[in-house]
Amino acid sequence: MRRRFAFAVVWMWLGTGLPMALAAAGETRQSGETLASFLNAPPAARDPKLEVSGHFTLTGDGKAGRLYVTATLPEGWYIYSMTQPAGGPIPTRIRLDPSDAFELAGEWTPDVPPHRKKSEAFNGLLVETHEGRVTWSVPIQLRTSDPTKARIAGSVFAQRCNADTCLPPRNFPFTAELRREESGGLPPATGPSVPAEAPGTAGAGDRGGTPGESFDPEQLRANIARQKDRTTLAQAILFGLLGGVILNVMPCVLPVIGLKILSFMDQAGRNRLEALMLNVWYSAGLLLVWLLLATLVVVAQLGLGEIFQKPGFNVVLAAVIFAMALSFLGIWEVPIPGFAASGGMSRLAEREGVAGALAKGVLTTILATPCVGPFMGSAVAWSISQPPVITYAVFASVGLGMASPYLLIGAFPSLIRFLPKPGAWMVTFQNVMGFVLLGTVVYLFTFLEPSYVVPTVGLLVAVWAACWWIARTPLTAPVGAKARAWAEAAAFVGVAWLLLFPGLDEMVSGRWAFSGLHDVMKARLNRLVDQRAAAQVAEARKLEAMGASGVSAALRPEEPQGLQDLKNKGNAKTGLAGKDEELRWQPFTTQAEFKKLLDAGHTVLVDFTADWCATCKTLEAAVLNTTEVREAIRRNQVVPVQADWTHEAPEISAMLDLLGGRQVPTIAIFPAGRPNEPIIFRGGYTKQRILEALEQAGPSRSPTTAMR
Repeated sequence: MRRRFAFAVVWMWLGTGLPMALAAAGETRQSGETLASFLNAPPAARDPKLEVSGHFTLTGDGKAGRLYVTATLPEGWYIYSMTQPAGGPIPTRIRLDPSDAFELAGEWTPDVPPHRKKSEAFNGLLVETHEGRVTWSVPIQLRTSDPTKARIAGSVFAQRCNADTCLPPRNFPFTAELRREESGGLPPATGPSVPAEAPGTAGAGDRGGTPGESFDPEQLRANIARQKDRTTLAQAILFGLLGGVILNVMPCVLPVIGLKILSFMDQAGRNRLEALMLNVWYSAGLLLVWLLLATLVVVAQLGLGEIFQKPGFNVVLAAVIFAMALSFLGIWEVPIPGFAASGGMSRLAEREGVAGALAKGVLTTILATPCVGPFMGSAVAWSISQPPVITYAVFASVGLGMASPYLLIGAFPSLIRFLPKPGAWMVTFQNVMGFVLLGTVVYLFTFLEPSYVVPTVGLLVAVWAACWWIARTPLTAPVGAKARAWAEAAAFVGVAWLLLFPGLDEMVSGRWAFSGLHDVMKARLNRLVDQRAAAQVAEARKLEAMGASGVSAALRPEEPQGLQDLKNKGNAKTGLAGKDEELRWQPFTTQAEFKKLLDAGHTVLVDFTADWCATCKTLEAAVLNTTEVREAIRRNQVVPVQADWTHEAPEISAMLDLLGGRQVPTIAIFPAGRPNEPIIFRGGYTKQRILEALEQAGPSRSPTTAMR
């Protein structure tokens, strides 16, 4: 199966890649382009939460009353009215489960009239929508002797839309209970929709009365600044050194640490001075990248690892690592001493050389940038708000700490005397390292945006062909022949790039702009989502016309698998669905919605994470999703919120800035009543420290509710 897939990819590139890229010039960017943003959007934007709650009140005789159903939408989303004229969008419907305990005594009416406007998409039809929060009510008559035990269950059938797209309609269930109110009127129209009291938990009054102070970004910023003022330069440099040392064993670095192991093996029987100098040059490569990162922080205000949010960087990095993997597998030889993987024993015994040591140091550090380890996170966060000279000093200390084991081995070669001397077995080891690098390429694919995946595969095939072309030129060939082979290979990869990624990040515009494979895949994804959404809407209308109940349940088995996969992926990331033993994460949407959650009196744990951060995923599995931490979160009614920083997310970047530094992993625990005094962990944390922080933060003062 895998061979057939690989053959299909190569055939696509050789046989259809060029014609398809050229034909794409005539392919228009359809209105479905907006659905590409839906496809690539954060999970919260792909599946916005619609909160539905209900209650009923009674008059003096205890029989007549009124049933209220409230729907609350995230900012920017809307649903259609119950009185939406026929021939257009799907109107909202409220269905009640059959029961002998009550009967309706009138018609549903909303507390606020819907917004009405003519829609060009429906040929000038009047469209009625509700935004924000809307409460419908209807008169009822109870037929039960004990109203306090009465339950009215039902669901709101609604379609959620925003300016870019509409999601398939579905049912949102609710259960209404008796609420005693002197006025018998509507509940307050502002604030989050929170149940009066969660089963088995105390209400706000029982937990200490008022929710406490309000979340104030400026106050939070001031508190973080005061904490930073207590840090000295000496402490930051010490933490930077320790963090750099630990970085060598972080998950991001492990896939390429074999590059240095190879040179250690070569150094095992070496001259002490030569071994020291090679390690010095390797360390220089490490320091060079850390100083470059400091420059990006000072000049471009980029956070550590934030460059992995750029698709172009990930594509280029995948191509570079793929080329190195081919070298380790003997397809070609990188013309840098120390990277040669073929040529027999004489090549394997060849000394590494300054260029090879420097290049290995650079590559290792680039792949380490998504990781922020213990100690290092607080040091880097502190340095970002300091003068540039101090920022450079702290970043250099991290690089020096990362380089220290290699400098130590260079100074005392006896430390690696346990390593075997170079021999024929190194060919096998180098081949294994080639497959490890291919695994790193696969890892980079896991967080590429969908429309970039196929073009990137095409680029890797082009790089493969270029490496093969270079390898055809004998090592003994004249310099001119070698240079010509390199120029031809580079030109081939350049042409492939232009056909695959024209206009990447808007680099090409105007009269020279044309579409390529990336734009083709993006348009196809747009059409796919368009077709599946249209099919869902048509099916929903069909069932609605038939008067079917439980439309959501009927729709789910018929959903196209691709759309269901998208939903499942979003749910798995946000925790809206999944195994019972895992935390149910709520997505971080906007700072305004986050403020509502804090002001309601909740203790909130925010996990700032990214798919490209291997350390984040390791800590989430080994610490946050352990039984002890889950039980502490549930016992204290803590709301777990996940801020996904995989792709550019301005709201999350702004929140990280408030907390003192753009880096992941970062954990922030906001205590109920003290939202401006969060407990923050940067770079790493243990289960015991998280448990102590949760105990220190205390329980929520209000029953937990999902972040809208």
